[in-house]
Amino acid sequence: MWEGPARQCENLDVPAVSTTSPGYDLVLLAHVLAAVVGLVALGVAAGSALALRRVLDRGGPVPEALARYYRPGVNWAGRVLFLVPVFGVALLLMSGGQWNLSDTWVSLGLAGWALVALVAEGTLWPEERRLQSVVATVVAGAGSPEEGGTGADDPAPDGVGPVDLSVAPGRCMRVGLVGLGLGALLVAVGVLMVAKP
Repeated sequence: MWEGPARQCENLDVPAVSTTSPGYDLVLLAHVLAAVVGLVALGVAAGSALALRRVLDRGGPVPEALARYYRPGVNWAGRVLFLVPVFGVALLLMSGGQWNLSDTWVSLGLAGWALVALVAEGTLWPEERRLQSVVATVVAGAGSPEEGGTGADDPAPDGVGPVDLSVAPGRCMRVGLVGLGLGALLVAVGVLMVAKP
């Protein structure tokens, strides 16, 4: 008979570690640090997008800090978020059965984290990549409003297709709101993990 992941986790023959031991504390510290880095990355993504929207609305040059943030590449700081459940499962295994996946607070926390990760990976970070193209286009001067263009016919520097600067402010707002919402959800998951109701 299939027992489900909670029972399978309980049946693993992993020696218990005292929840007051230095090893447990180190894994707990790594778990919390990964969550904090993920939360900060979500906040920075939201704040940067909202700041970029203000720049695009007023038509001025992109500040160096925003140009540096939106340089082409992967948001690796955000991907630290994926380490949170790895360390969390390690903590469950180290607890010697004191906590397991069938505990409500663990299940709800994991579900909340999964929602954050899925939305970030499916919406936030792809939109952020598109904003990288917008910033590269604006910094390069392609399709700038001063030239009378919208950028709609200009190829994106990273090859994702034409960059339409007219939709960029809406994209910035979307990234900002999604980042803030995901950050709030991650804080709620953190409160749940600390409270262990």
